[in-house]
Amino acid sequence: MFNAQILTLFPDMFPGTLGQSLAGKALNDGKWSYAAQDIRSFTTDRHRTVDDHPAGGGAGMVLKPDILARAIDATPHKGPRLLMSPRGMPLTQNFVRELASGEGCMIICGRFEGIDERVIENRQLQEISIGDYILSGGEPAALVLLDAVIRLLPGVMGHDQSHAEESFEDGLLEHPHYTKPRIWEGKDTPDILQSGDHAKIAAWKCEKREELTKKRRLDLWDKYIKPKG
Repeated sequence: MFNAQILTLFPDMFPGTLGQSLAGKALNDGKWSYAAQDIRSFTTDRHRTVDDHPAGGGAGMVLKPDILARAIDATPHKGPRLLMSPRGMPLTQNFVRELASGEGCMIICGRFEGIDERVIENRQLQEISIGDYILSGGEPAALVLLDAVIRLLPGVMGHDQSHAEESFEDGLLEHPHYTKPRIWEGKDTPDILQSGDHAKIAAWKCEKREELTKKRRLDLWDKYIKPKG
């Protein structure tokens, strides 16, 4: 069973959306578990202080190294220690798949201006980013990461084929989808999808995936065609 140990100043933000739909059912079925630990509970002063002014001056506050390190050291976990951070390595489907094949991870949710760099170095935290934008904290990013992982766990999705042709699984974006009614607002479903010829349908899907990737994500397209070049 995949287990996520989450360190946060706002434990009530979990499981959040992960308590619904497929992830929620998988949680109830015991296919994954989580524990949200309140970083503030590892303070020792009566004000439960977790942050202080940045050394050298500057705006905002920084999570204190002694408090956060104490929380990390006191929390048993399996797998990597991840810090949700806008300066981190971009989250990819390959990394998600790697996490899903393991037993779990620790996820640290930063707040304020960030956390003391010495904690990142001394506790060997792996910084992960979900995109080139800034959030108010690491909790929404942690929910995104966990959602991506949970859906790949055995038995969570009904059929393995459900994600076999999804965007990023093989380096391409996903092909267009259609359903009934066949004609809607004057637009028809492509004839090939009504043909019953599975080989031609598969070729059409591949063609559309390549077209969309080349048009929208040249970075992915270059990586996709490079091995073939």
